[in-house]
Amino acid sequence: MKNTIHKLIKDKRITYPLIAILLLALLIGSNLYLQWCQNNLSWDLAFKFAFSWHAEKFFLGCLVLAILGLFLISLAGSISFGAILYSLIIGILGYADYMKMTLRQEPIYPDDLKMITELGLLKEMTGTGPFIFILILAVLVLALFVWGIYKSFRKPRRFQVIRGVLFILSISLFAYISNFNNPNNLLRKEYNKTALWIPYSQKMNYYNTGFIGGFLYNLKVEAMDKPEGYSKEKILEITKKYQKEAESLNETRSKEAPNIVYIMSESFSDPARLNGLTISGSPLADYYDMANQTYSGNMLSQNYGGGTANIEFEALTGFSMELMNPQMTTPYTMLVPKMSEIPSLVSVLQEREYDTTAIHPYNTSMYKRKDVYEVMGFDKFLDEDTMVYTDKLENNAYISDSSAYREVMDILNDDYTPQFVHLVTMQTHMPYNGKYTTLDYDATGQGNMDSLKNYLQDVSYSSQALKEFLINLKNIKRQTLVVFWGDHLPGIYSEEVQAENEESTLHETQFLMYDNTGNLTNSDTHTAVTSPFYFASDLMEQSNQPTTGFYQLLTTVQKELPAFERNLYYQNGQWVKEISQSTKEATAYEDYQLIQYDIVAGKQYSLAENFFKE
Repeated sequence: MKNTIHKLIKDKRITYPLIAILLLALLIGSNLYLQWCQNNLSWDLAFKFAFSWHAEKFFLGCLVLAILGLFLISLAGSISFGAILYSLIIGILGYADYMKMTLRQEPIYPDDLKMITELGLLKEMTGTGPFIFILILAVLVLALFVWGIYKSFRKPRRFQVIRGVLFILSISLFAYISNFNNPNNLLRKEYNKTALWIPYSQKMNYYNTGFIGGFLYNLKVEAMDKPEGYSKEKILEITKKYQKEAESLNETRSKEAPNIVYIMSESFSDPARLNGLTISGSPLADYYDMANQTYSGNMLSQNYGGGTANIEFEALTGFSMELMNPQMTTPYTMLVPKMSEIPSLVSVLQEREYDTTAIHPYNTSMYKRKDVYEVMGFDKFLDEDTMVYTDKLENNAYISDSSAYREVMDILNDDYTPQFVHLVTMQTHMPYNGKYTTLDYDATGQGNMDSLKNYLQDVSYSSQALKEFLINLKNIKRQTLVVFWGDHLPGIYSEEVQAENEESTLHETQFLMYDNTGNLTNSDTHTAVTSPFYFASDLMEQSNQPTTGFYQLLTTVQKELPAFERNLYYQNGQWVKEISQSTKEATAYEDYQLIQYDIVAGKQYSLAENFFKE
């Protein structure tokens, strides 16, 4: 019997077809696995997608995976070692997609792969056990793969020639596929025959075109499509119009230079606003105590459960993610580091001789912040390794908000130079389970109530720290302006709770603007609705500070369209899916679109015209 099996294995007429069948099964199985992860672990939906609803797109995805497999096999010089590493990559990719869909309701994008070096954050998001298991498995498989490569060089010359040809072929095909968003790309044309691309919903894109189709759709692309009418003459016309308005206003604006503090608070929001939950007590009592004394309300966040860097991008630059191509998922990693400069509140204030400091109580590599802050022109960037105050609360792995505010206060105590401090907090970052031993608030509803109760304690501590910070600003001699906002809701709410709430509610966080001298013009407004890209222009307007042509443009747009993101527009006191505008406001919106394109993808004519300066 043993000799019979040995002969069958040696018989290439049997071995080669068997290998081909096994590889085909691996490709189809791995693609099904990705669909299973994308469809919330539903085999029913995965099989229907593959063999009933979208078979063409499923097998196009298999073709792309075959090229990945060919690359790994030719690199390893071994079918078995290549297949093992392929299985590991697909396994981790699917798991990561499932986790991100669960926590943030959005899929994995190509740009997310850069996060693989953020081991600390990955450990916190997946949990210690799963993280260690995956890490050990990855190390073992990679060691085996390297050993396979070493062994493969002992094989005959003919084998090496074939291997080299396949390696070059797979690399060439990958290079071609990387231009998927080129309208002449053959693979894109095949997808276009049956695909329904949905720019406003990446989640639906992945559902309708498959994980591979959605992933390819988010490969490199221009930041924005060229708007109709873009030209140097048109940009000059726009800049002159709003610069004239700004110059007129600046004649009566204050010449004093107040300190300005931006505080983007991680996942800060009010769970009591959500249907389907009952919250005991008021964890945000200290926040509302201060908010009800000044200009405050709700801010529209681009995402639910994540997207911190995009909200930060909008708040600092005044540019909207809604105007970007949907594939421009993270400007901080995909766009800004490639630019020599980008106008922002930082550059505006540096023209006024401010010292500018960014503070993030975590590492400097997250979202390439170190590179981004250099492009924006920050004078200094303080992180967890360079901060003076690094205390934490109980079992919380992150530096507390109270410590971060002490860091800010030290900077503001410099009376000689006006300061701009941009703080991105970390205390209230997930995961929440087990952060605190004493929980002062209770919650009932469907879902993980342990996480929610810890989150309530987290935002309570955050509210207390904010109130203490704002009160202490009374002791700062220089006028100090603060903009505080939560970047997004935490991704901890069950599908049942999410289903009970409007989409806008799941995208609204709390914000306030504060003046330690109490002179904001709209301090009696506590129900405002806004978007983060309006913060700087709104602050200049309410504090009677000098404005710019660009900020005057934003002010004009804000009057008719107070808040908007893709598929969510706040107009005439209600949320709508599409903009309904008069000619006047359409003109301002289109002017805004043209200016943003000019900076992020165009010739930057407006930058040369000093549109972003007083």
